[in-house]
Amino acid sequence: MSVPHLTTALTGPLLELERKILAAQPEIEHWFRNQWQEHTPPFYGSVDLRNAGYKLAPVDMNLFPGGFNNLNPDFHPLAVQAAMMALEGYCPDARRILLIPENHTRNLFYLQNVAALAKILRQAGMVVRVGSLNPEITAATELELPDGGKLLLEPVVREGNRVGVAGFSPCVVLLNNDLSAGIPDILQGIEQTLLPPLHAGWAVRRKTTHFAAYDRVVAEFAELIGIDPWVINPYFEHVDGLDFHAREGEEKLAATVDAMIDKIRAKYAEHGIDQAPFVIVKANAGTYGMGIMSVKSGAELVGLNRKQRNKMSVIKEGVTVHDVIVQEGVPTFETIDEGVAEPVVYMLDRFVIGGFYRVHTGRGIDENLNAPGMHFEPLAFATSLSTPDCDGSPDCEANRFYAYGVVARLALLAGSLELEEGEVV
Repeated sequence: MSVPHLTTALTGPLLELERKILAAQPEIEHWFRNQWQEHTPPFYGSVDLRNAGYKLAPVDMNLFPGGFNNLNPDFHPLAVQAAMMALEGYCPDARRILLIPENHTRNLFYLQNVAALAKILRQAGMVVRVGSLNPEITAATELELPDGGKLLLEPVVREGNRVGVAGFSPCVVLLNNDLSAGIPDILQGIEQTLLPPLHAGWAVRRKTTHFAAYDRVVAEFAELIGIDPWVINPYFEHVDGLDFHAREGEEKLAATVDAMIDKIRAKYAEHGIDQAPFVIVKANAGTYGMGIMSVKSGAELVGLNRKQRNKMSVIKEGVTVHDVIVQEGVPTFETIDEGVAEPVVYMLDRFVIGGFYRVHTGRGIDENLNAPGMHFEPLAFATSLSTPDCDGSPDCEANRFYAYGVVARLALLAGSLELEEGEVV
């Protein structure tokens, strides 16, 4: 399966980076095949990309993607085929799978994602039940979804070293729960195949670890196709020992931001980029766009007001933030209906299976778009072909998305290294 042809919001000639990626397609695909022989890809993942024109880079990698309901239905067959291949690799005899979602049963749009994921797995030949770790789910509970569908949640039970739901013992347990609140005792030490592994959850995983692995992946890839690694890789630094409420670590954080701004400014000068550098400061674990600030100088982080400190100090599940990733800000010049947009690419096993644009009409090109007020625009097929060519046309949307798929797969490969090297703590 190749990267599908998709329409994109971006118009205008393909940039030099995209041209180089297209020209090197045979070498790139051969390189990826070799990488996947050495490294097992995560079961699934999604990557947030930013395309600044001069730079195309991932800014986040989610190992528990939660937007399958936002994918274009045209991609469904790709997802089913990828799921079949992935499950054959992990558990060739798998017939039954337990899908464990997040606990927030009141977020019905998230639950539509769970239903969409369950549908993919069922059409891949699996018997699927949805097991909940939510203590409020004490019996089988059917929920009505906004799209008219229904989802049956059942309490997870454990017998010995196996988990399941009443009368159902699965071969595979698939988490769609990022474990921000910690690793549940009920899942520890089970004998079934658990995907992703427990140390992929935010109780253990750190964004700086991912981007350190991404550094290594990009170094090799950039040498392969002859590019400056920076054009696909945002700078980052780790700052710990923070207490936003007590204002501890403010000066250290500000100094790190200023040093990175200087580093970015020097790179801009090297590449002839007329742009004001900025950085993103965000919690080193977690998702849902919580604990994030966009700043253009360290001074903005000294003496934060109460609202700003509250925003930065706590993330999902009430987890307190003590360390952050300071990441080079990558502006986006993609728009949809006058809203700033960024592509989110979805992968299952090593295959790109689609994506969507995250769009926010109230945010700027240098701000986080994963915030209240955002909406999603599913990416659509541009043609029925499955490999980029379009006679080499520089404005070919399929060619443009090929570059997105390459960079997303580099982030997925970094995720593979993370999971191989990580340990449950």
